[in-house]
Amino acid sequence: MKIRVAAGGALLALVVNVAAVSASAPAATPDATPNLPMQGPNDTSLAVDVLKTIRVENEYTRGYKRNLFKHWLDIDGDGCDAREQVLKRDAVGFAQVDPFRCFVVEADWLSPYDGRRTTDRSDVDIDHLVALKEAWDSGAWQWSEAQRIAFANDTTDSRTLIAVSSSSNRSKSDRDPSNWMPPLRGYWCTYSANWIAVKARWGLSMDQSEWGRLNNLLAGQCAGTTLRGWNPLSVGTGPASTAPATSSPTTAPANTARATSTTTSIAGTAPAVAPRDITPGAYCAPVDALGTYKSRTYVCSKTNQAGEPYSNGRARWRQL
Repeated sequence: MKIRVAAGGALLALVVNVAAVSASAPAATPDATPNLPMQGPNDTSLAVDVLKTIRVENEYTRGYKRNLFKHWLDIDGDGCDAREQVLKRDAVGFAQVDPFRCFVVEADWLSPYDGRRTTDRSDVDIDHLVALKEAWDSGAWQWSEAQRIAFANDTTDSRTLIAVSSSSNRSKSDRDPSNWMPPLRGYWCTYSANWIAVKARWGLSMDQSEWGRLNNLLAGQCAGTTLRGWNPLSVGTGPASTAPATSSPTTAPANTARATSTTTSIAGTAPAVAPRDITPGAYCAPVDALGTYKSRTYVCSKTNQAGEPYSNGRARWRQL
C-alpha cells in the first residue's frame, strides 16, 4: 500500500512522488469507524477518516465582510506579524530578516501551488488555505471577533497560512476544492489533506460538493493519504450549531459519520448547542449564541446585520 504523507512545509509539499512504505492498516472503507480523535501533532490518521468527522451542510452565505477577519496581526506577541512570520517560515533556505521590525528583507520562495520560484516578496501572497469567506460560510459566522482574528492570523499550524505565488492565490480566490485545485497536480493530495485538517481543527463544515470531491480524491489518486494531528486551539471555536432556517442542512453522504449535538468529533471543536427561545432585540450573552423566535434563527451579536456595532457596545439578539 502506498502512503502519501501530507506535510505542512512548502518544500515537502512539492514532492510529487512520495516513497512507498508498507502499511499494516487496511484501506479505509466508507463505513469504517474512524480511529479519532487524534491526540496531538505527532499523531497521524488517514485523511479520509478525518473527513468522515466533518459536518456536511449548506453554506451560510450572508453577512461576510473581509474586515471581520482582521489581519495581519502579531497575536503571539513575538514582534512579527503573521505575514512576516509566514514569509520567513516558508522561505527556501536562509531568509534575511530585519530584527528591529521583523521584516523579511531578502529570501527565495517556491510556491507549492504552481512551482513558481521568486526572490521578490511582492510576488508572494500569504494564502489562507481555507479562504476567509469560505470559513465564514462554513461556520465562522458564529464566531466571536477574537476567534476570527485567531483564524486569520494563525501561525500555530503551518497548514492554515501558506506562502504562494500571487497569481495562483488570485486564481484560487475563495473557492473550495470542488471548483479549484492547485495547478501543480503533484500537490493535490497534500492540499486535500491540509484542507481537511484546517476544517476539522477549526470545527468548520463542508458542503456536499466540497465533501464529495475530497472523498473522491481520497478514494482514487490520493488513496492512503495521511495527515498529522494538531495542538488544541488557544481560543474555542463557536458552537457547531444547526444552520439558520434560511440555509437548511443537506443530508450527510451515505455511510459517513456526521457530528451531532452530543458529540465532539475531534480535538479543538465544541459540541453543538441547541438554540433557545429568545426575545428579538433584547440584550444577550454569550456573544455568538443562537436563539429562536417564531421559528426564525437569531444570533447574540454586538453588531447589526450590516456589521455596524450597536451604540452601547452590548450584544443583542438579531435575526440571521
